[in-house]
Amino acid sequence: GRLDGVLAVGGSGGTSVASRAVQALPVGVPKLLVSTMAAGDVGPYVGAVDVTLMYAVVDVAGINSLSAQVFGNATAAVAAMAREYAARRAEPAAEEHRPLVGLSMFGLTTPAVDEARAELDRLGYEALVFHATGAGGRTLEKLAADGRLVGVLDLTTTELADDLVGGVLSAGPHRLEAAGAAGIPQVVSLGALDMVNFGPRASVPAAFDGRTFVVHNPTVTLMRTTPAENAELGRRIGAKLAAARGPVTVFVPLRGVSGIDREGGPFRDEEADAALFGALREAVAGTSVELVEADAHLNDPGFARRAALRLHELVTAAR
Repeated sequence: GRLDGVLAVGGSGGTSVASRAVQALPVGVPKLLVSTMAAGDVGPYVGAVDVTLMYAVVDVAGINSLSAQVFGNATAAVAAMAREYAARRAEPAAEEHRPLVGLSMFGLTTPAVDEARAELDRLGYEALVFHATGAGGRTLEKLAADGRLVGVLDLTTTELADDLVGGVLSAGPHRLEAAGAAGIPQVVSLGALDMVNFGPRASVPAAFDGRTFVVHNPTVTLMRTTPAENAELGRRIGAKLAAARGPVTVFVPLRGVSGIDREGGPFRDEEADAALFGALREAVAGTSVELVEADAHLNDPGFARRAALRLHELVTAAR
């Protein structure tokens, strides 16, 4: 039947049950969870959809003067969202929707993604940009698996480094697999694979003492990946892409993979980058994966534009 919005209230158990239910709904349907668990790591409750969380302040057992205010605000919020959603559904459908392409980005790959997005827009696509924070990568994977995308321009694959090393922004072990399984054309690069993400500097595990760090801001600390880690990342990426059912091109920026992995930058490590590139070359050798090596930095003008043009060629050929 028709559904214009969902409101759920719960503690830990209720939130776990409700979150699984709302995650099955399409993006766009209003979903509001009032929960005592709306603090800390809420990723399992949000999943890869547009769930709105409101902290319950007090336990949800019974009504008191505080919870009455919180629940009243939640009711008003979901009612307003539902009315707006119903109004949008009643509008005449647009005559034409531009085909959707998914992109991945990070702050330190923004120049490349901005250039690619502009080129895709010129070519007639609607670019959906996902911040590579774990949740962003999972959402990109979900949309690809659901068949919502005609192509993927995966310039920023940094979440794989967090999954390998134990950072806080992992998208899980199946990142970079959904588009390939669905046969969707992909152009992939190696953006921000020079780093693993942690919270505040004091939160970094002692096991990593002695590594190279950059404090990106008070809540984000970046750690440089090692040659051994980069080699493993190259092998994993190559294996995932070699298994793809659709066309794949990999663009390799030989002069650096992030804004701080360039000449004079704090994460410039030619040995580590060479390990990444070499392992990737070996992993895709003899497969259908096309490898394009560019004597350029990922953020150099022209690099991402060429990647976007190649994706357009793959999408056009697949139609």
